[in-house]
Amino acid sequence: MGIGNILALLGGLGAFLFGMKYMGDGLEAAAGPKMSNLMETLTRTPVRGFLLGMLVTVAIQSSSATTVMVMGFLNAGILNLAQATGVIIGANIGTTITSVLIALDISAMAPFCIFIGAAALLYCKKRTHKHIGQVVLGFGILFQGLDTMSGAMGALKDVPAFQQFITTAKNPIVGVLVGVLLCAVIQSSSAAVGVLQALALQGLMPIHFASFIICGINIGSSVPPFLSAISAKNNAKRAACIYFIYNVIGALLFVPITLFTPFTDWIEMLTAVPMVQVSLCHIAFKVVTGLVLLPFTDGIVKLSYKFVPRKAHEDERRLLFIDKNLATSPSAAVAQIQKEVERMSRVARNNFVRAAEGLLKSDVSQAELIRDQEDLIDYLNHGITDFLVKITKQEMPGRISLYVSRIFHVVSDIERIGDHALNLLERTEMFVDRELLYSPMAIQELETIYEADLYLFDRSIGAFLRQDLTDEEEGELHDLEERVDELVLTSQDNHVARLRRNECQTEPGLVFDEVLNDLERIGDHSFNIAQAAKKGKAARMV
Repeated sequence: MGIGNILALLGGLGAFLFGMKYMGDGLEAAAGPKMSNLMETLTRTPVRGFLLGMLVTVAIQSSSATTVMVMGFLNAGILNLAQATGVIIGANIGTTITSVLIALDISAMAPFCIFIGAAALLYCKKRTHKHIGQVVLGFGILFQGLDTMSGAMGALKDVPAFQQFITTAKNPIVGVLVGVLLCAVIQSSSAAVGVLQALALQGLMPIHFASFIICGINIGSSVPPFLSAISAKNNAKRAACIYFIYNVIGALLFVPITLFTPFTDWIEMLTAVPMVQVSLCHIAFKVVTGLVLLPFTDGIVKLSYKFVPRKAHEDERRLLFIDKNLATSPSAAVAQIQKEVERMSRVARNNFVRAAEGLLKSDVSQAELIRDQEDLIDYLNHGITDFLVKITKQEMPGRISLYVSRIFHVVSDIERIGDHALNLLERTEMFVDRELLYSPMAIQELETIYEADLYLFDRSIGAFLRQDLTDEEEGELHDLEERVDELVLTSQDNHVARLRRNECQTEPGLVFDEVLNDLERIGDHSFNIAQAAKKGKAARMV
């Protein structure tokens, strides 16, 4: 196998990988937002999640990408682990569509697909047509790369060492390790199976050994989700573990099946086409494993907790007061919602206090707790909002309808206060990492604004929960919000003066401005809550 064959092999592999990625990106651009919306709404049971995972993966051509998408929904609290498990199992089956397409061996059509796709991209005006052109172009490049790669692999027939390895290769452990390594390098199980199919087309990959490599490829496909989970939240890490568990169990099932049953003989009886044989083996692995594990999603979820143990704060991530069965009875549900909003406001307040005091002391020791509590705030925001949406679909008195509409805004304001508290933490972390310092006067000014913000928040949320804000109190809170704005403006002016006197450096000064903006926005959102209390009182009188 000369240098020309090696270059052709690498070039073909590159075109194959690019074509697959480009085609998948086109499909995702055309259908991705709809797929995301479907995933958010149609995963109520593991079976429905399973079917949806198949659909999404057929659309975007990557089970790893679907799993990463699931991890994003887990981070946002949109899915729970049981729902995510069903989607992951379905995604593993949906990814087999690529091997089916490759098995069709329509390489002769590749140049035509490239021409049509390129023409659509260059000359079509509508975005949808351009996405379709991207899909067709990627499809053509994929098969052109496969054809080039397969042709280059033909030279392996003349390499005695490779021939000897293939003819004597029977050790399942070696096959699994080869598959893991191949997929870990290529970062795509579909592409790795495509390489196997290219070898099979040249008669260089017996199906018996290919089945072991496929087991390894599926284990190796866990690498991208694990990489995505490194900096993710615990549930996303568990999702990566579930993906890994699925494929390891599949390998533990299929290695004995291949060794002790005529499994590969049955495949050879079904078809004599080597590329189709590899595809069928891949499909069998995914489908059988999926059907075996789907009834045991709860057990898989519990097993994932062995890898990523539950932390104490995670038990908080549920609605404590809202009974979803009362969604059809808005009048009874309002009191529950109010308790949950009070809880959310308490979490946001505590996080603001931690972040602000850490800022004043250049202390980031509570960073993990602040981020965990911010996740809880996001979860409560999503949970309360979902419940409010369900309530609005019911008949309700006008006064309750108006009150519910105010809660939507209040929950959003509380969530934004939580976001600004997280911003304060991130700015403190940057200060500590770069060993920057605020001047004593800057610290004093920030402390004054923080205390005013906290007082405004406490008064505002208290008024909203009581639904009893007098005109006099509203005036006081309005004056307090304006006081925060004045303090921020004064602090900005003082900061410029310090810069001119060389009492403050430029870099910490830029961060100081961002901190002031966060504190001002917290005051704005707090006063929004107070205004909702006033309007809520009016609504109560309707």
